[in-house]
Amino acid sequence: MSDDDILIGSLMEESWLTVEQLAAACTVEPAWLLRHLEEGLFPEAESVSGVWRFSVTCLVRAQRMRRLERDFDAEPELAALVADLLEELDALRARVGFRP
Repeated sequence: MSDDDILIGSLMEESWLTVEQLAAACTVEPAWLLRHLEEGLFPEAESVSGVWRFSVTCLVRAQRMRRLERDFDAEPELAALVADLLEELDALRARVGFRP
């Protein structure tokens, strides 16, 4: 089990992360998140009274996108597309009860 799995497992669905907390969890600068937010690559993110907040779904997405950008030198848009596909795959697996 990785540190990422432990962090994600300890968050509850009702919990929200700030830009700074999400950046720290993904080991990126807050500016990385803000650029991706401006490009619309985090559709699940919410702005409440001008303050961004992120769910567990956003945390998983951000970690995937960061790894894709880092490991494969992927453009942010491509990393977001792959993250979309992985999210769809996760949802389909959950529907059929598949456990890797």
